[in-house]
Amino acid sequence: MNVNFSSFQGELRAYLYGEIDHHSAREMRRRIDGEAERQHPNTLVLDFSHVQFMDSSAIGLIMGRYRLMQLLGGYIRVSNVPPHLKRLIELSGIGALGVLEYKGKDRGNNESA
Repeated sequence: MNVNFSSFQGELRAYLYGEIDHHSAREMRRRIDGEAERQHPNTLVLDFSHVQFMDSSAIGLIMGRYRLMQLLGGYIRVSNVPPHLKRLIELSGIGALGVLEYKGKDRGNNESA
């Protein structure tokens, strides 16, 4: 499967794998939503560290989970986006939501993932 989960102290982390396109995004949405609705975490972290390719479906995936977490009274973070995918996410305007998380000194940001 292309999503694995871990949870700890109110944080649900969804590890995304492979490619995110129209077909895979549908299954990812179903699994992430089900787990989030079951656990009601304070924070949902979408971890992109193992994503090799994504199209605009990934933007929809992020935005839909952002809305879901608002409904659940929680927050979302998008972490570990590979360098070759950051531009697509940044151009989408998701950065304006304040949910992107970078490690180290990436792009002048010293936040930890």
